[in-house]
Parts: sequence; structure tokens; C-alpha cells
Amino acid sequence: MYWTLELASKLEDAPWPATKEELIDFAMRSGAPMEVIENLHEIEDEGEIYESIEDIWPDYPSKDDFFFNEEEY
Repeated sequence: MYWTLELASKLEDAPWPATKEELIDFAMRSGAPMEVIENLHEIEDEGEIYESIEDIWPDYPSKDDFFFNEEEY
């Protein structure tokens, strides 16, 4: 399983919170690339409910990662 920013962004409008099956259904209906559906199939699911893409891909960049922070420099 591999995620890229482009692939993960296909799930931004998903009906969060959602189960694995709901995410797969959303990805198929929305025309997401097959890689997104394959990645979702590979998730080891124990009936979990996912609150956001970060629950599936912990390294998903947040909006804060894209903004310049003057205090850091």
C-alpha cells in the first residue's frame, strides 16, 4: 500500500467518519483512480470507523505544513 498526496486528496470529500466499505464505495462512485481503491482494500480492517484521511495515512500533510511560519525563522 502506498499513498501519495494526489491519491489521498481523492478522499478529502469522503463522508467522514466512514468505514472501510463506505470509503471504497465513495472512491468507486467518485471515479477515483484504481490505486486509491486498491489501497483501501489493503487496509487491515477490524470494523473501525475512520475519522479522517490521517487515520488511514498518518503522514498526510496538514494545511499547516504548507504555510510559512515566521516564528520558525
